[in-house]
Amino acid sequence: MSDDEMLLPDPVELYSVCKELVKKKFKIFAYCSDDPILCKRLEDLGCEVVMPLVSPIGSGLGIRNEHNLEIIRDICKGLVFVDAGIGTPSHASRVMELGFDGVLLNSSVARSIDPIKMAMAMKMAVESGRLCFLSGAIEKTKQAIKSTTFKGKISNF
Repeated sequence: MSDDEMLLPDPVELYSVCKELVKKKFKIFAYCSDDPILCKRLEDLGCEVVMPLVSPIGSGLGIRNEHNLEIIRDICKGLVFVDAGIGTPSHASRVMELGFDGVLLNSSVARSIDPIKMAMAMKMAVESGRLCFLSGAIEKTKQAIKSTTFKGKISNF
């Protein structure tokens, strides 16, 4: 496979170019792979925003490695947007539920049958996911947990 087929950013060149541009006072929004170490190093270098892809650009596959995205969100304290691979509103919502600051997308809207409706759906999904993150969704558990207690209620003896 060639770079033209994968459309993946070259991490070595990316870091090198960002280093030079930050020295020249450019504000960098660094499009990169979902490598947590690279994302943290780009942030430490001074990139304004780190933008890991969630899957290949234009693929619509959605999140391929949620574990890496969780690590990136945990270790990067600045702005982190996801870029590339979002295909459906549920993908965008899930990214925002993980605590990301934004979603950049194009193909999912531009290549849809009704781009206006898809853009509206993506907007609502991003807003919904962000509200979920901010509200503090319950933790997942493999065991049932009562949602209503009987404390303070009349009981039969």
